[in-house]
Amino acid sequence: MMKRTTLGQSNIEVNPIGLGTNAVGGHNIYPNLDEEAGKSVVRTALENGMTFLDTAFIYGPERSEELVGQVMKEYGRRHEIILATKGAHQFKGDDVVFNNSPDFLKESVDQSLRRLGTDYIDLFYIHFPDEETPKDEAVGALKDLKDAGKIRSIGVSNFSLEQLKEANKDGHVDVIQSEYNLLNREAEKEMLPYTAGNQISFVPYFPLASGLLAGKYNKNTTFDDIRAKKPEFQRDRFKRNLEKVERVREIADSKGVETAHVVLAWYLTRESVDAVIPGAKRKEQVVDNLRTLEVELTNDEIKKIDEIFK
Repeated sequence: MMKRTTLGQSNIEVNPIGLGTNAVGGHNIYPNLDEEAGKSVVRTALENGMTFLDTAFIYGPERSEELVGQVMKEYGRRHEIILATKGAHQFKGDDVVFNNSPDFLKESVDQSLRRLGTDYIDLFYIHFPDEETPKDEAVGALKDLKDAGKIRSIGVSNFSLEQLKEANKDGHVDVIQSEYNLLNREAEKEMLPYTAGNQISFVPYFPLASGLLAGKYNKNTTFDDIRAKKPEFQRDRFKRNLEKVERVREIADSKGVETAHVVLAWYLTRESVDAVIPGAKRKEQVVDNLRTLEVELTNDEIKKIDEIFK
């Protein structure tokens, strides 16, 4: 029996291991993506019960939603799929700005519905906050769309705690998606206690810190992409991080699983972290990520991982 968890105050149940699809048609994020391989990743996820799919307008842009939509149509059982997408990016000439205005969000949802080839979206996120729009007004627009049956639940992404509180003034926010992992635990201070106290699900992105927490690298690994500039990948810090990961590997080895499975399972022990959405470029990774659900961490192991990454 596949595990299930509920998103926020909605009645939407998901497999706690979902699929982030920025490598499915996200040509502006990853060069040289193979679209057929991307569709195969989504297909494999659905066939293996990983029915929580996370996409966004800006992945591509637009292309990820289109490809996910094609696979959903081919799969056929729309009611089994929990589909999340996001909007807020607006192209103005050569510039990209964030727009949370009610009119723009309503238009964004309609356009996403068209690209995805569906008549409802299970979870729609405001992808980034803008500077101008009162956040409760932005969420109010999504509540109108929910009442109209176009979306089933409301999310925000990359909001500060203050912005989330304003957005949730009327209690309509179900989910927040934000950066959180063992190397960046800022959310534990105030965000996670707030989401837990207000029945909001927290979905972390970058859960494996660009692969660093997956145990895939060693001290001789070099990077020539976005990772090369990230602070956690800089020389001494990188080395210290690898040493911590090795200590988690010992726990993983004792259970016959990979380091990544233990790390993802640890997140699911945090209050209000109800689902994680690791990305995948190959279908084998999808099946592998699902092994996280086999991992049962003892209280001592949970505490030990907490200590390693204090």
